[in-house]
Amino acid sequence: MTAEDDPTDAEWAGRRGRPSTREQTVELGVELLAHLEDETLPLPEAIDRIETVTTSPSVTRDILDAAEKRGVIARENARLRVRRGGTYVNFDSQVITREGEFECRRCGTGISTGHFVRFEAGELGPFGSSCIRKVTGRE
Repeated sequence: MTAEDDPTDAEWAGRRGRPSTREQTVELGVELLAHLEDETLPLPEAIDRIETVTTSPSVTRDILDAAEKRGVIARENARLRVRRGGTYVNFDSQVITREGEFECRRCGTGISTGHFVRFEAGELGPFGSSCIRKVTGRE
């Protein structure tokens, strides 16, 4: 799906980029964890994905705490177990691409096609084609 093909793109215009408040950042991070395809994940890999939302250790901790309190994840030693009812990122409806000059939010590489994930809490991206798969757990 491209931004040009998406009739609701204007609705998301105000939600692009980094969340503006700590609460929005936590919500986006919890939603990202809720949509992971992995059932279990080593804590360092989960933090790698959360770092696409924030690099602040205290906000990362808030995201993990909020996700655990809401039953999205369970922490077991140095692993996370994702609890969900089949909620994955739908690449057809939740991932859009935009052409332009971007820097991948995960690896920092310059990209000309940005992949963005739309969550209820906001939009996350841009990512390159391989990083979007890593962030969502498809690779």
